[in-house]
Amino acid sequence: MNDWPQGWSDDNRGTRYGRGSSGAQPESARVMRQVRRGPSVPPGGGQAAPPYPAGVPQQPSYVDGHGEAGYDSGYNTGQVYGSPGGRGPGGGGGYGEPRPAPNWRRRIKITAITVVTVLLATTIGTYFWADSKLNREVDLSKVIDRPEAGEGTNYLIVGSDSREGMSAEEKKELHTGSAEGKRTDSMMILHTGDNGSTLVSLPRDSDVEIPTFVGSESGKTYQGTGRHVKLNAAYAEDGPELLVRTVEFNTGLHIDHYVEIGFAGFANIVDAVGGVEIDIPQDIKDTKSGADLKKGKQTLNGEEALAFVRTRYALAGSDLDRTKNQQKFLSALANQVATPGTVLNPFKLYPTMGAGLDSLIVDKEMGLFDLASMFWGMKSVSGGEGTSMNMPISGSSGGNLIWDKAKVKTLVEQLKNDEKVTVTSD
Repeated sequence: MNDWPQGWSDDNRGTRYGRGSSGAQPESARVMRQVRRGPSVPPGGGQAAPPYPAGVPQQPSYVDGHGEAGYDSGYNTGQVYGSPGGRGPGGGGGYGEPRPAPNWRRRIKITAITVVTVLLATTIGTYFWADSKLNREVDLSKVIDRPEAGEGTNYLIVGSDSREGMSAEEKKELHTGSAEGKRTDSMMILHTGDNGSTLVSLPRDSDVEIPTFVGSESGKTYQGTGRHVKLNAAYAEDGPELLVRTVEFNTGLHIDHYVEIGFAGFANIVDAVGGVEIDIPQDIKDTKSGADLKKGKQTLNGEEALAFVRTRYALAGSDLDRTKNQQKFLSALANQVATPGTVLNPFKLYPTMGAGLDSLIVDKEMGLFDLASMFWGMKSVSGGEGTSMNMPISGSSGGNLIWDKAKVKTLVEQLKNDEKVTVTSD
């Protein structure tokens, strides 16, 4: 008898391991059960019948070392964590499966393509935006009896006293007055070519002959009578077309493009680039232009710049000295606009382009590349690679400045042939 409830005797304990065997021989190692991933194979072999209806996931069957159903950890078959086919770091679906190395060549290629695409789209968009803002109002096809075109490109650059679009407050601030219509305040010929750029100022008081011309609005032919006037009177009489016709007739030089800017536009461009640094040659105080400037290097804003280029009566040499100041400032402005700090900075570039393109009047054949070439030509003059001068003067008559015919002829020939200019205005 055994006093333990439901006690076990030596006889009924059997030889099962871990249950207090009293036999003389130690128990044999217990066989671990294993998991079979597929359907159980019936005794005697043959095809196992599916244990579940179609569509129901199969469950693992468990057998021990004696063929009895049970549970197995996978040790007997080697399917453990970390073994091939398992879920460990070495297995195909394990949590620690290493990620493939990034394909840097492919990433760099995609990034490069994206950047190029964005830049191309931005450039094309900017081009069409800027091109649409150009005011192509001047029709040079109306100009008759034109000289033959020479080498290089000639631009007639005109600063007008147009007050169009300006408010009364702006007119007062910029000291422009309120005169109706518009006149030329400055005129220059810029030649660009293989031998550098040449900027020639045409004094507004230059004595010129008005030739036969066709009216820009009426289409009527007006015969030349040999009458002589100041150069700015040609513009006042029939606008840009007659001005081009008069310049070509009196110089023999073909004008390829026409560019005009008014008071407001000039001031806006200067402000858009953050002002222009220039060395003022002398103290200037002019109540008519509003200039009140001290001698020396300084940065002028739009209002001060406009007053500086319009100053006439405060200068000893009057119109000739004013044209020199105009050349000096326009070259400095072009140099400022063409710097990387402006061109590569959209916060400066677009306001500058907007201010300039809104206020420029050009000929119908003028393109953005022509305009860019003009600015680079002005920049080269400022940088010392080009030449700036006044039209050579031999004297005056009745308040009109008389050109030196011999020097003008040589100058025009050198420009036509795109040669280095040797003529001086002194």
